[in-house]
Amino acid sequence: METVSDYFGSMVFNDRVMKAMLSSKVYASLRKTIDEGVALDPSVADAVAQAMKDWALSKGATHFTHWFQPLTGITAEKHDSFISPSPDGGVIMEFSGKELIQGEPDASSFPSGGLRATFEARGYTAWDPTSYAFIKGKTLCIPTAFCSYGGHALDKKTPLLRSMEALNKQALRILRLFGNTTATNVKSSVGPEQEYFLITKEMYDQRPDLRFCGRTLFGAKPPKGQEMDDHYFGAIKPRVAAYMEELNKELWKLGILAKTEHNEVAPAQHELAPIYTTTNVATDHNQLMMEIMQKIAEKHGLVCLIHEKPFAGVNGSGKHNNWSIATNEGQNLLSPGETPYENAQFLLFLCAVIKAVDDYQDLLRISVATAGNDHRLGANEAPPAVISMFLGDELNAVLEAIETDTPYKGAQKTQMKLGVDVLPKFNRDTTDRNRTSPFAFTGNKFEFRMLGSSNSIACANIMLNAAVAESLKVFADKLEGAADFESALHEMIKQTIKDHKRIIFNGNGYDDAWIKEATEVRGLLNYRTTADCMPHLLDKKNVDMLIGHKVFTLDELRSRRDIMLENYCKTVTIEANTMVDMAKTAIAPAISEFTADVAANANTKIALDPQIACAYETDIVRKLSAITDRVYAGVAELQDTLMALHDAKDIIAESEMIRDMVLPKMCELRVACDEAETMTAKEYWPFPTYADILFSVR
Repeated sequence: METVSDYFGSMVFNDRVMKAMLSSKVYASLRKTIDEGVALDPSVADAVAQAMKDWALSKGATHFTHWFQPLTGITAEKHDSFISPSPDGGVIMEFSGKELIQGEPDASSFPSGGLRATFEARGYTAWDPTSYAFIKGKTLCIPTAFCSYGGHALDKKTPLLRSMEALNKQALRILRLFGNTTATNVKSSVGPEQEYFLITKEMYDQRPDLRFCGRTLFGAKPPKGQEMDDHYFGAIKPRVAAYMEELNKELWKLGILAKTEHNEVAPAQHELAPIYTTTNVATDHNQLMMEIMQKIAEKHGLVCLIHEKPFAGVNGSGKHNNWSIATNEGQNLLSPGETPYENAQFLLFLCAVIKAVDDYQDLLRISVATAGNDHRLGANEAPPAVISMFLGDELNAVLEAIETDTPYKGAQKTQMKLGVDVLPKFNRDTTDRNRTSPFAFTGNKFEFRMLGSSNSIACANIMLNAAVAESLKVFADKLEGAADFESALHEMIKQTIKDHKRIIFNGNGYDDAWIKEATEVRGLLNYRTTADCMPHLLDKKNVDMLIGHKVFTLDELRSRRDIMLENYCKTVTIEANTMVDMAKTAIAPAISEFTADVAANANTKIALDPQIACAYETDIVRKLSAITDRVYAGVAELQDTLMALHDAKDIIAESEMIRDMVLPKMCELRVACDEAETMTAKEYWPFPTYADILFSVR
């Protein structure tokens, strides 16, 4: 019987395969590139390419592709076969080092934000040797970076790798100050938890909004939603379990460490969480995971929805980004140890994160900003749009003692008493979890909970890596020149706590009182929408930091601001046009038909007995006639508002019009249609209802 260990990583050109197929000299050189960031020796490329081709052919591959992550938010690939003509009229299978290292896809149709003219079509892909190649279907996929003819990054991977290098450089400076001379590399690691919905393909096909937009634009609240909390961690239905079983197997073949699966809070909602790994690899894996989740769903007659808010009134889906930093020797720099009060190195790295999150709240908010996530942030299943940090009781007490120069008494271990002798006894953790916090410390890592479920995790980790690198740089610049390191270190930790404690909040992030305190008392930022936050990407402090660490160029930052705002505008415009079409061609006629039939029934009754009041029919006709007028007017107003977008002078103005004019009109139209749904006979309603969709998988 085949076991998981038999096929785990079987479709990955991983370390085991490289060690077996490469000479010891080539293998050592490649490992040095992967582990220490040393430039790739060109002479190694041909040997690696030959081995990679032979391995891929043995697995049934016929093509290869440079697999990259453009600014569309999804992955891209152009397939080339291994075949080359031979003199005898046949073919030979070839793959050179040059083909491995560099590709030239057409860049003309990818978002560039003005980094190139339309006629400048050439782009380049460059092999990322730190992320293993893998086989998908019949194609060898080589993870790569993607840049323009002019050298500008047109992808999410290049800035991510730059941010990791910036963090590595500054973290090593700090480690040297603490006497660590052996660590040669510091990397961030991530474990992104992925939430999603599963619905039947039959229901999906009947909803134009799901097909075009990934979320429902109309839908009245069903009689039962998530009120009973009976879906969360509940028994997994057989059809879903079969899907999860096949999904796990396909992910494991690709070396993706899928670990945890369970039902989430909302009906039809689920979660998959991997073991965390190096950030750029985790980013590749998460992109693959989303693709495979959707592909496997089709085989089971299901559709996997990864939109942040596919259904109003029930929990949306996020992607919790568990982030930490560690040396190549295995030391987790965010692990407090048994005595965090005495662990000065941990406290300095902790303060670096606190300072980074406070100084660059706006960049963290920008990194998760999408039209879809705007619907989720601030709802009861997601953190608010205000950034804050949760540290827990023990670390809070440690920082308070340092700030006030008072003795720290230490955390008290409390044994859990469950009242049943047979149950095991264990000590309670010194801190609870806070699922309402946007940025929570969870033992030896931080959980950044604001990412939307469809987001690439690259954006958030670029900003997080860069911001922490900046904090570490500030610390290293001061400490390296200090006459008394111990005194300077203590004073720096103490001052950082005083300067940035406003970002620390251990209470209920969902409470309206907290939002008021955060913004009015503490002065924290509250950018509720993408249109609010995205222009601040080009604020001077952000530009100076990101350019200073060579994460972005100024042109790249400008392009990303424009691309993200353009995506926001296009997304909402598509949704608005879909609403117009659904309301005008399906919903309004359905309401009108039902109203006419009810009126006809009333007339029939009155003809038989003029004394009949027909209270039900009269009330329904009156109310639905009024609603029909509201729907008709709402459609016209939304169309007029969409036309007005053509007058916007630039993308920022257009995004503000979307926020202030289009979205409110969409909301008004939805309210009218959803009200009509609750009064219209089911057989007349043109689309499956929330009750149909959310409870369709059995």
